Amino acid sequence: MTTDTTKTAVTTPADTGSRTTTLRWATALGGIATIASTFLSWTYTDEFPGDLTVYGYPGGLQVLTLVAGALVLLYALAALNIRGLRWLAPTGTTKALQFLALGAFGTTWFTVIAIAVELGGVVNLEPGGFVAAVTSAIPLLAFLLPDDTRKAPRPKNIPSWAEILIIVAAFGTGLFVVTYGIDTEYAELFTGYMITTGFAIGALFKSGIMARLSALTTKYRSIAVAAAFVAAAAFPFTQSTDQYTLIAVNILIFATVALGLNIVVGLAGLLDLGYVAFLGVGAYTAALVSGTTASAFDVQFPFWASVLTGAAVSLIFGVVIGAPTLRLRGDYLAIVTLGFGEIFRITVGNLDGVSGPQITNGPNGVPNIPDLVFFGYDFGESHTILGIELGGYANYYLLMLLAMILVVLVFSRAGSSRIGRAWVAIREDETAATAMGINGFRVKLIAFALGATLAGLAGTVQAHVQSTVVPEMYVFAGPVPPNSAFLLAAVILGGMGTISGPLIGATLLYMIPAKLQFLQDYQLLGFGLALILLMRFRPEGLIANRRAQLEYHETGQLDTPEGTLPESGVGTVKAGA
Repeated sequence: MTTDTTKTAVTTPADTGSRTTTLRWATALGGIATIASTFLSWTYTDEFPGDLTVYGYPGGLQVLTLVAGALVLLYALAALNIRGLRWLAPTGTTKALQFLALGAFGTTWFTVIAIAVELGGVVNLEPGGFVAAVTSAIPLLAFLLPDDTRKAPRPKNIPSWAEILIIVAAFGTGLFVVTYGIDTEYAELFTGYMITTGFAIGALFKSGIMARLSALTTKYRSIAVAAAFVAAAAFPFTQSTDQYTLIAVNILIFATVALGLNIVVGLAGLLDLGYVAFLGVGAYTAALVSGTTASAFDVQFPFWASVLTGAAVSLIFGVVIGAPTLRLRGDYLAIVTLGFGEIFRITVGNLDGVSGPQITNGPNGVPNIPDLVFFGYDFGESHTILGIELGGYANYYLLMLLAMILVVLVFSRAGSSRIGRAWVAIREDETAATAMGINGFRVKLIAFALGATLAGLAGTVQAHVQSTVVPEMYVFAGPVPPNSAFLLAAVILGGMGTISGPLIGATLLYMIPAKLQFLQDYQLLGFGLALILLMRFRPEGLIANRRAQLEYHETGQLDTPEGTLPESGVGTVKAGA
């Protein structure tokens, strides 16, 4: 008779807890080591942008690695239940740590690889570069941690003034982050910024911080709106030149037009592939009545009349184009709107006095558009406000900010009105909506006309900012936004039917081509790949509403913490709408 003395190992909860604690401490130490590596020299030559040759003083991309490492350390300590840091992760730390670890690793390794590629090999790396590459991989141990996602606990009651300070601090931080990205001086720094910021924002969402902030902004809606406006208006005061203010102006123009398209696509569910033509109608109208010597009309309207004329002409074009075409649905409507966009571009290119009447100067466009003047305030001249000198583009930035506020107000009011609910009904099921008594044609025509008017409004300012308009600015697709493809992508990427979604989508789609000009020949390739990945992993967009998430995901897969609702609005474009 034999006795089996083999013992089965049993993993106790205590063992599991000890292993988890060890991994969290290792992740925290990895964050500390990553921070320390940024104080070393990563390369011996200052030929790489940012001068990464100095010991004891991080520069360039090292600063981004330092920030990423600090965030890893903070969340690792929060995971260890260090007092004073638990508020960082209301719904759990593991997923947030994983995102931050990827951010630190991605930024550091991008820098190391960029040094080797641009300078001609890894021999250009100092020992500090190798140290940084190794230490930034240590936080990836967070992927061995068990998932600790939980329902967000009820937040503690804090004074109203403290909640308001949190809102103000959040928008102030947002202003700093956006300003840093716009002010990046070279492509490598902007790429590292995108990597660090992208993973950091993902970590904030996974930790539940963004849900808490959203609840606060909902509670103090008027204060949040005021804080957002003040933060946006403060941007030109942070700039010493107009070099980057021009980028911000174009982002606002792009975002304003995208919001107008969001009415047509996101609310009414109409697939418009020629929307940029309405931007061109407003721009050409404003150019022809601006008093420029290149205009076929010897008139010079004041600022307010120029804006109203451009918006009115775009409204007329929206009604004229929409009336005979909006009885079509789905792909047929998309083809017709695509045709309208191309017809507009070809027409303004032929109104040169040879192929047609002399109105738009054909392919030469309308140059030398004078700056706007409003009650003696010349937008093209520098002005001193609060002791700070603002350049011409700063003036246009503040003007477009006011225009965007108007568009946001129109969108929010229209979306929650009776006509807005009719748009939603038409988008979801036009046949059922018609059976309930909704006049589908009239409702869609109103959406089309309103979207065209808002695009024309933005076009009037664009004409004066660019000081010239040419047909090539209003194509269906091209490497330079805004065009119809980029506008539609901004709405879909950001989140259809929401307000902040198209704003974020337009910002990303304009900043990336503007900053990564060395990828000029591959922009559309990267753009297409990004859209494919987005449609695969997050088809509802970056800023989604509850309806869209429920449509694309099972209830258990929603990444919105229980008890919070994403931004209200609509989800998708129906093929038969």
